[in-house]
Amino acid sequence: QVQLVESGGGLVQPGGSLRLSCAASGSNFSRYARGWYRQAPGKQRELVASITSGGSTNYADSVKGRFTISRDNAKNTVYLQMNSLKPEDTAVYYCNAHFSDSFLRRDYDYWGQGTQVTVSS
Repeated sequence: QVQLVESGGGLVQPGGSLRLSCAASGSNFSRYARGWYRQAPGKQRELVASITSGGSTNYADSVKGRFTISRDNAKNTVYLQMNSLKPEDTAVYYCNAHFSDSFLRRDYDYWGQGTQVTVSS
């Protein structure tokens, strides 16, 4: 079965750094787009960063210049390097993998359980 497991969350002071990892298993995810989403209490889940199978990246305006998404296809793992963290970055961070199979006309969309990131002084 497909499984995505996030790790690396925790408590950090404002201005600090944290590196999240998401290891996927149960399939070959090299053709999948990968992304990081986050959800704070009382707010909608939002896209933080994404990376295509070709390596193109996209970031939310709120994290541009501070966060970097990367992937290691050999490990089926996507990373999120978070620098200059702010209290407003506090949220549960979720890993995503998405693939559109045009031949079978089916979309594959998988999510991890989430990891808590708390930025507090």
